[in-house]
Amino acid sequence: MAGASFILAINLFVAALFALAFFLVGISNRADRVAHFFALAYVFGLIYIASEFVLPLQDVPQFGYTVGFASFLGAVTSVTLGIARRYGHRLPWTGVWVTVVISVAANWFAYLLPHDTVLRNLIYQAPYALMQAIAAWFILVSRRRQPIDIGLTALFVLSALQFLTKPFAAVLLGGSGDSTSTYLATTYALYSQSLGAMLQVATGLLMLTLLVRDMLVEATARSETDPLSGVLNRRGFDDRATPGMQNTLPASLVLADLDSFKLVNDAYGHPVGDQVIVAFAQLLRDNAPPQAVIGRLGGEEFAVFLPESNAATARLLAESLRINFSGMSIPGLPVFARCTASFGVAERIGSESLSDLRRRADAALYTAKRSGRDRVMQAADPQSDAMPLHPVSGTSLARSA
Repeated sequence: MAGASFILAINLFVAALFALAFFLVGISNRADRVAHFFALAYVFGLIYIASEFVLPLQDVPQFGYTVGFASFLGAVTSVTLGIARRYGHRLPWTGVWVTVVISVAANWFAYLLPHDTVLRNLIYQAPYALMQAIAAWFILVSRRRQPIDIGLTALFVLSALQFLTKPFAAVLLGGSGDSTSTYLATTYALYSQSLGAMLQVATGLLMLTLLVRDMLVEATARSETDPLSGVLNRRGFDDRATPGMQNTLPASLVLADLDSFKLVNDAYGHPVGDQVIVAFAQLLRDNAPPQAVIGRLGGEEFAVFLPESNAATARLLAESLRINFSGMSIPGLPVFARCTASFGVAERIGSESLSDLRRRADAALYTAKRSGRDRVMQAADPQSDAMPLHPVSGTSLARSA
């Protein structure tokens, strides 16, 4: 067996392994179609490798040559489409089909050119290079700069360059053979297939790592997100807000509690109560600054952590939320029914921890509840904000107790 044939056999085995791996990943995460594109790419790769073995045996090599080209083009195109979907781009179906049709037609006629020429090989390799370059571009414009994103970009650029330089490498290495039957015996075939195998393995491993990384990120996000409101749950809120307490810049916390929420559930049912929760969470998202951390701490209690913000800024936000919420029309509630919320605001003092800051904001919230609800109260001196030992009935603290 020639050296190039041995490398092709290895490539066949590797492509089958990656096709199976991506297929299994796609089954485990049916909502994400990216793995299916990558699995399809390696299925096309299997067809291409098989065609390289069968091509010398065919009576009409032009047809087999074009099938092999189309198969490998399908492989690199599927990778590009998968990258586009993974990095949030709209799939360029029109451009893809135009490129594929023109490239296949060009190679059908290019087969009639002398076999061992730069022009013929360039027509063969250029579409592959184009698809790899587009994949790198999709990652670059996404502005994701984690190591795996940079590594994939570098691999796609390197792959595009090796496709473009192959026609010239063929000349330097003594040619690609004078026919399809002699190609596998050339030094160029050994070089081409070896380099392709290395890039195939490296790209496949990085794409697998990319999918696994994103699956872990999505799983973590789900574990830290409140499914009803769509904002962070208590665990997610603490994990995101704590780093903001590590610097010396000002930071503030706004706690909010929906007034008489139990009465809403009792009078109109829990589905309407859920709509109230959803509406208030959306109000927080719409009005809080981009750097804010928003969470639902439990029941009808919400929190907004404001890094680099003082108490005046936090109070202004709370007042805006209070006014807007009291004027909202909630689906399921009668036109005359309006919901209100009470707010407690506290600014971090010294090296105060998140739990201490929350305790003072909670004390201010309790005062707002005790003072008649539908208002904003601001925490002052830590000693004067100590929580009363016997909170009045009906407050958020009493309900949580």
